[in-house]
Amino acid sequence: MRYEKGDIKVRPLKDEDAEFLYNWLNDPRILEYYEGRDKPFTHEMVEEAFYNDDKEKVACIVQYKGEKVGYLQYYPLDDETKLRYGYTNLDEFIYGTDQFIGDSRYWNKGVGTLMIKAMVEYFMLEKGLHRLVMDPMTWNRRAIRCYEKCGYSKARILPQNELHEGEWHDCWLMEYIPD
Repeated sequence: MRYEKGDIKVRPLKDEDAEFLYNWLNDPRILEYYEGRDKPFTHEMVEEAFYNDDKEKVACIVQYKGEKVGYLQYYPLDDETKLRYGYTNLDEFIYGTDQFIGDSRYWNKGVGTLMIKAMVEYFMLEKGLHRLVMDPMTWNRRAIRCYEKCGYSKARILPQNELHEGEWHDCWLMEYIPD
């Protein structure tokens, strides 16, 4: 994915981005929402999680005004995940996304909203998808508000969907469906 909209630029992950990922994923403020404070990343974990041979997952860095500020990945949902999420039309093109603003100096400044809006525009214009989905934990109100501002809606609760800091948490299945 290469996409620019205003001050946001999304581009494929490069080798030189590994140190940013490592730093972000060792910051307790970031880990509170992504992966968990009990799981700080080693360099090897960054390599394994973000630089693997998964052909379906596309890993990207998000820049704001030229600064690396976050991470975004997207992937087509497989049939098993579609069914687990409650989708019965397996012919639909549905992509899932995961993302975070890794530089907390850019939190609460609208950067996440700009990132999500740019991503939605890219997928609707370039990919012609039926819907986009994500699954934030129900207690992550800031992320949920951001996604709702960008046109996502809460579809259903996914019970005990994510292991975070030693406990299973419910998540919202949120979806963006083009008009």
